[in-house]
Amino acid sequence: MADTDPKADLHRYLRAAREALLWKLDGLSEYEMRRPLTPTATNLLGLVKHLIGCETAYFGDTFGRPFGETVPWLDGPDAEVPNVDMWATADESREDIVRLYERACAHSDATIEAFALDDLGRVPHWPDDRAEVSLHRVLVHMLAETQRHAGHADIVRELVDGAAGLRRGNENMPDGDRAWWESYRRRVEDAAREAQGRE
Repeated sequence: MADTDPKADLHRYLRAAREALLWKLDGLSEYEMRRPLTPTATNLLGLVKHLIGCETAYFGDTFGRPFGETVPWLDGPDAEVPNVDMWATADESREDIVRLYERACAHSDATIEAFALDDLGRVPHWPDDRAEVSLHRVLVHMLAETQRHAGHADIVRELVDGAAGLRRGNENMPDGDRAWWESYRRRVEDAAREAQGRE
């Protein structure tokens, strides 16, 4: 087995998760990408907006490399409003949020390149007893965070218009037309009802 570079591996997976998340916005109207589709108002553009704060905090502030741009919902008068980073106002454009996310990710990428995996930083908003962290831990944390929200985006996008898949060019889904998927869903529903009947 060929030797691998652990930092490069983690970084590659993080980049793939970021791309998958943004892909979920493709082809949607302003309403569709903002539409709250769960009882807690989970929406596609809000997931991207949330991850801007994560990228700038964990790869910027933690390693003494402030992002250098204002993140309006985190630095402005609404910063203390609960969940202000989980949805986009009518005045916040998709383009502005996506571009800000891309710049935040580029800043994060520069941090990842500049530091070794065992270099230490400090997460300002974590408890003192665990605030000191390595780049390795932050990379794992952000990979998990981004993949978690990319998974949310998978489900929300499917609820919006039925589109599903892992990432552009590799949907990782069985080939099946609409009739096949409807039959498959009925089979899963039938199994759930049969199991319920045994309780």
